[in-house]
Amino acid sequence: MRKLKLGLPKGSLQEATLKIFERAGFKIYVSGRSYFPSVDDAEIEPVLLRAQEMSRYVEENALDCGITGADWILENGSQVISLADLVYAKQSAVKVRWVLAVPENSSVKSVKDLQGKRIATELVNVTKQYLRKNKVKADVEFSWGATEAKVADGLVDAVVELTETGSSLRAHKLRVIATVCESTTQFITNKRAFEDPWKKKKMDQVVMLLKGAITANNMVGLKMNVQKKDLEDILRLLTSLKDPTISPLSRKDWLAVETVIDEGTVRTLIPELKKAGAQGIIEYSLNKLIY
Repeated sequence: MRKLKLGLPKGSLQEATLKIFERAGFKIYVSGRSYFPSVDDAEIEPVLLRAQEMSRYVEENALDCGITGADWILENGSQVISLADLVYAKQSAVKVRWVLAVPENSSVKSVKDLQGKRIATELVNVTKQYLRKNKVKADVEFSWGATEAKVADGLVDAVVELTETGSSLRAHKLRVIATVCESTTQFITNKRAFEDPWKKKKMDQVVMLLKGAITANNMVGLKMNVQKKDLEDILRLLTSLKDPTISPLSRKDWLAVETVIDEGTVRTLIPELKKAGAQGIIEYSLNKLIY
């Protein structure tokens, strides 16, 4: 039997990735410290690797495909093919940022002020490229962790660190002076796997299900009963992927209306639907939503 060798990110992305796969219909079991999980799909062979290394192994054909951040693809200079952005956050527009930060009381106001200074980061190559672009010469050193603490303790002058909300940086009394790059989670493959018809078909199926699970994470279904006389008022309130589904009920002059909407609108929409005449309103969660 042919198998698709799939790299799954170990570390900060691991839990979110396994949850998305579960919603997509794949049950993945990680045993203790094993790097070889089991999955209920005999055509997939999963391997756990750090996201920082993933693109190198995919590029070298050791893996057919994998999930990693666009930041680490840039850092490694990997020549890989991105099949999809997989944004796990509830807010689908959210991207993580690598930012240049200094202590709150630092005299540094911009990247130009870091000439001859020392910067700590995990993202060394991308940081060096950013400095060259801005014509700044600084000493960039690799950080094995606790990067924010290093600048707070005065060991370095600045850090380039990953952030979503900036709360951790503020907690360490750091001030952001620039964004070095943005990143999203990506499903990547190499040319050899991409050009293999069986592997390409299998990857496309996995990506479709994953994207369906991610899309559904932001949406809910709504069902309700509506009198025909109130239908136009109800439809004006509803938004959906296409037109809502409308079906006749056994009760004369009554209809069943069903639609899919953004989860964030439900708490204000349901009271309005009720006021407009909707009855028996049911909200339900979705596992997958395939366009």
